[in-house]
Amino acid sequence: MTNEVLFVGAGPGDPDLITVAGLKAVRAADILVVAGSLVNPAVYQERRRLAQVVDSAPLALDEICEIMIQGYRDGQKVVRLHTGDPGLYGAIFEQMAILKKAEVPYRIIPGVTSALAASAALGLEWTVPEVTQTLILSRASGRTEVPPAEDLASLCAHRASLALYLSAARGPEVGRILSQAYGPDSPVILCYRITWPDERIVWTTAAGLAETLNEEKLDRHTLMLAGPAILALKSGQPVPKSRLYDSAFSHNFRTGRQK
Repeated sequence: MTNEVLFVGAGPGDPDLITVAGLKAVRAADILVVAGSLVNPAVYQERRRLAQVVDSAPLALDEICEIMIQGYRDGQKVVRLHTGDPGLYGAIFEQMAILKKAEVPYRIIPGVTSALAASAALGLEWTVPEVTQTLILSRASGRTEVPPAEDLASLCAHRASLALYLSAARGPEVGRILSQAYGPDSPVILCYRITWPDERIVWTTAAGLAETLNEEKLDRHTLMLAGPAILALKSGQPVPKSRLYDSAFSHNFRTGRQK
């Protein structure tokens, strides 16, 4: 590990799901700046005994960056530990801009995002042949607005599979849009703190989404999944086999054979 600030993806919660590179960075760090409200402490329990852990939850952007900059200038190994993957809703662009202005080198170590952890927990494939080949990762507009061209209704018009982050507090709006795009009876899966010890997976429908969120008291840390991949999982419908493993399908590593 070179002396550069590392943005590390902690994964969705389960400490076994941090990458090997991420764990090596945690073990070598002198300073861990942790998104404390989101990252499972078990992820960084293997840190050095004398490593300093800073919870960034109560800190503003300038305070967080000043800790990283000063640590780097003091010759310490600094790790900024984000939940999931740093590049998804990690607000790292603005942090990197400040580090770059201060001439502090940095690097990103990716992590497992909760949409992929959820599909693993559910036994779900996002790219089912002839059913769905597109997964949209997005969020409903709220206190932080989404660009007009990416509003939820526009994205749902593609009728692709959908994983919605940071949107559980917008239940009525999301349920209405999903009902219009996929149908009121279309299945929706709510994944609360996926891979954590207290994870919960709740099935509902687009029309029943708001009511279910309210009944289950889910307003944070909840990923919402919808679209054709979810419908295929729930229905157990037969799906076309992938041509990739068809004996008659040739590619660079196999010559097609007629049956």
